Amino acid sequence: MKSTKLNIENNKGYKLQAYLELPANQKPNYYAIFAHCFTCTSTLNAVKNISRALTNHGFGVVRFDFTGLGRSEGEFSESYFSANVDDLIAVNTYLTENYQAPGLLVGHSLGGAAVIAAASRLQNIKAVATIGAPATIAHVTHLFSHGIEEVKQKGAVEVNIGGRPFKINQEFVDDFSKTDLPEITKNLRKPILIMHAPFDQIVGIENAHKLYHDAHHPKSFVSLDQADHLLSKTRDSEYVGALIGTWVTRYFEPSDNEMLQTEGEQLVAHLDLKENNFTTQLQTKKHTFIADEPESVGGDDFGPSPYEYLNAAIASCTVMTLKLYAERKKWDLQEVFVYITHARKHSDELMLDVEKPGYLDHISKNIKLVGNLDDAQKQRLKEIASKCPVHKTVASEVIFDTEILNS
Repeated sequence: MKSTKLNIENNKGYKLQAYLELPANQKPNYYAIFAHCFTCTSTLNAVKNISRALTNHGFGVVRFDFTGLGRSEGEFSESYFSANVDDLIAVNTYLTENYQAPGLLVGHSLGGAAVIAAASRLQNIKAVATIGAPATIAHVTHLFSHGIEEVKQKGAVEVNIGGRPFKINQEFVDDFSKTDLPEITKNLRKPILIMHAPFDQIVGIENAHKLYHDAHHPKSFVSLDQADHLLSKTRDSEYVGALIGTWVTRYFEPSDNEMLQTEGEQLVAHLDLKENNFTTQLQTKKHTFIADEPESVGGDDFGPSPYEYLNAAIASCTVMTLKLYAERKKWDLQEVFVYITHARKHSDELMLDVEKPGYLDHISKNIKLVGNLDDAQKQRLKEIASKCPVHKTVASEVIFDTEILNS
């Protein structure tokens, strides 16, 4: 999974910085847009974690900075609620024109209110998910209520919101009273998932109750027990992303990725040179995975390299072999860690006396055994580690039989 940076222009001509997160195979079945919380940015860990969790469910996800926040152009005073909704619509248009119309909107805090409002205006949106969202737009005004009277007197002032200074003006203040979110929610008529922490200190749980009451079925509520408003714990944001990904699939047509056919062999590898650099699709009868090269050698690093897969084959075979041997012997082996590195080393460095000195393939295998084992048992397991089938295959002479198939 890798982020692609986008620059999206909104209806005021400002460039919104955005990131497109794609699934591991870079080919999403669906698209989603994530709207961050009030005064936050798209680089908040919770935003990244939720977006990336959704890619595991086949989504391409755009997370972006609202006008005047993060690295998007404009002033914060222009980032009033209706402008946030307009930004969402601009991102929706960009995705539709350049990739595929998104079907899911996800919003955190005030971003949750914004996605409800945006979804009511976008026919292509099939479902909405909110996290810690307020039930009314005016709810957020308490964060800058200390500056409202001063705005009336001076027209524009600097206020402190969440420990950071922001400039607001009368248009900014007035806009938060223009949107009737309860009425929009009642008329939405789209599947909605409402997620809220019961002890949210920023947006109280009563807001979730109000949103759920206003919304029509199909609607769902999930309590984010022990989470805080910003989902500052990684496990909370990853849970939210995984849950949204599972919930929303009920409202999308199933879309199966085209499977490569192994043609009776154990595995097939496919590289489309027109579409990809080194990114290679690998398929067994039941499993799909990706190989690539690191960026340092011209790859895109979308998956492990061929040698990393070789290391993985040796390491996984080793731990499985040690498990079977220890179980047969009834030894107290509880966990096994195998650390593998492949390199090309000169025979002199390896202190080998060979007929023709030169570079040789060298694989280091370091093993950590967890359990109540004595030294003799550990030594025997070390010997068994070299007897796993893949280790023996790599260490022996292998005969290849290569043929060209007719296309």
